[in-house]
Amino acid sequence: MRKLFALLFVFGLAVFSFSALYAQETDGQATTEETAAQETTMDAEAAPAEEAAPVEEAAPVVAASEPASEEPVSGYQVMKRYFIDGDWRFMSFVLVCLILGLAFCIERIITLNIATTNTDKLLKKINDNLANGDVKGAMEVCKATPGPTASILYEGLKNAGEGPEAVEKAIVSYGSVQMGLLERGLVWISLFIAIAPMLGFMGTVIGMIQAFDRIEAVGDLSPSVVAGGIKVALLTTVFGLVVAILLQIFYNYIVNKIDGIVNKMEDASISLVDIMAANNVFKK
Repeated sequence: MRKLFALLFVFGLAVFSFSALYAQETDGQATTEETAAQETTMDAEAAPAEEAAPVEEAAPVVAASEPASEEPVSGYQVMKRYFIDGDWRFMSFVLVCLILGLAFCIERIITLNIATTNTDKLLKKINDNLANGDVKGAMEVCKATPGPTASILYEGLKNAGEGPEAVEKAIVSYGSVQMGLLERGLVWISLFIAIAPMLGFMGTVIGMIQAFDRIEAVGDLSPSVVAGGIKVALLTTVFGLVVAILLQIFYNYIVNKIDGIVNKMEDASISLVDIMAANNVFKK
């Protein structure tokens, strides 16, 4: 079920992102065409107007420029504009890294929150059952409790008849299995953290190559010639670093969450052996 939610999240985020980018690009093209048409019309009307009344023409220009300065621009619109300006051929790969990385992070966070168990409450129930000599009842309590801690304690109780050494061995062996399950998916998150800035740097290099190609083709070192390539280079680097920083924050949170669960597992396993010894569970 968690994997299904993660896949649905990835699909929805990808569809929303690409549709927003396509709409922004279409709006930009339409705006460019409308601006070009308006400029052509204004140029056609400007010639006779200048001869008839050159002084009266200045008033509409000032009035038309005033509302344009009052239009608010949201941060999301600015981000989309810079994303498109950075060349979608490179920025789309960075966006894929962000979407997949967030999907793995969300799946891990949900899994680890489900795996978190109140060990004190669980050990108290086990102690009550073992005090009454009901080992099977204690095992049922562990089976009814979700999380790796309860699974490890269940394995220890299952080997109670073979002595404390067998219990400790079962706990250690099954604990390593649960550790692997908790850390599943972290490799992919680390991959996206590493590859996102690398893709940004690749866009930087390619953008600089394009800038030098334009200089060579034009034969003139002017700002208008090299501005496009340098802008692509800088934007891809910025977005790659932003994705890496965001995923690194989630990665550190996940690692800290895993460490907390592992510490509780170790404390609970030691407490289980003490509880079993105190209630004379081990058979001589």
